[in-house]
Amino acid sequence: MSGSAAPTMMEVAGAPVIAGRECGTCTLCCKVYHVPEIGKVAGKWCQHCTPGTGCAIHETSPAQCRDFNCLWRTEATLTPAWKPERSKMVLSIYPLNGFMYVQVDPGAPSAWRKQPYYDQLHRWAEANLSKGHHVIVFVGDIATLIMPGQDVPLGKMKPTDGFAVRQTFGPGGMTYEVTRSDRAAP
Repeated sequence: MSGSAAPTMMEVAGAPVIAGRECGTCTLCCKVYHVPEIGKVAGKWCQHCTPGTGCAIHETSPAQCRDFNCLWRTEATLTPAWKPERSKMVLSIYPLNGFMYVQVDPGAPSAWRKQPYYDQLHRWAEANLSKGHHVIVFVGDIATLIMPGQDVPLGKMKPTDGFAVRQTFGPGGMTYEVTRSDRAAP
């Protein structure tokens, strides 16, 4: 199994928004993502966002912003606890590889380790492992690969970096070895 990590604002195209799942006061995506078109860096509030209120340029914002819906808005099984302003995480599915990316608010870097989030991330990792889909937590550009029963620090990741996962068996049972493949951008 292998993959690459790219903490970008992506979702599975065409996922419908669930009625009642409006952004409202939630603006965390305006903080955690990099939006090159307007010079917005990941981890800092967008210059066009008023936290808790929304975007001042929504009608003319980049398509990357207008078209984005986090999983809380499109996945009916996610409870209100997963709304980004509450969980301090924005969940999305990267359409090129089916990986779940968990962008954590850098102001609450350990939010993903709290309950009910931590156990659920591990359940998703286990359920999707056979499909070759992974759960990757990003705090800024520092990535952690979530595996069944194991958190694997990947360190600083660029969009061109990748990794390979291999199952190994040892005295304690099954574990996973992860090998990074850092590549220069073409």
